[in-house]
Amino acid sequence: MAELIGPRLYSCCNCKNEVALHDDIISKAFQGRNGRAFLFSHAMNIVVGPKEDRHLMTGLHTVADVHCCDCREVLGWKYERAYEEAQKYKEGKFVLEKSKIVKENW
Repeated sequence: MAELIGPRLYSCCNCKNEVALHDDIISKAFQGRNGRAFLFSHAMNIVVGPKEDRHLMTGLHTVADVHCCDCREVLGWKYERAYEEAQKYKEGKFVLEKSKIVKENW
């Protein structure tokens, strides 16, 4: 009998809570606080923290840290607002740090 395989997922590195789908990756060319990061169109099972303005590599943005809803590990951030027109595509998107997520169902 064939084994059923679900979608490829990313999970919290700490508790293995599912936080994002591989198919929702927009870019793998982002930089996080601790190295490489991925830009996702959606994230799940996360808690969005308070908004704050941060000067990032691409300019000033309003962002909010995102935490795993189970263990509260900080996984990355959500772009709430981009002040430069060329960066507007990031609004509402999620950056998850590669060091904070692990692959599931690969």
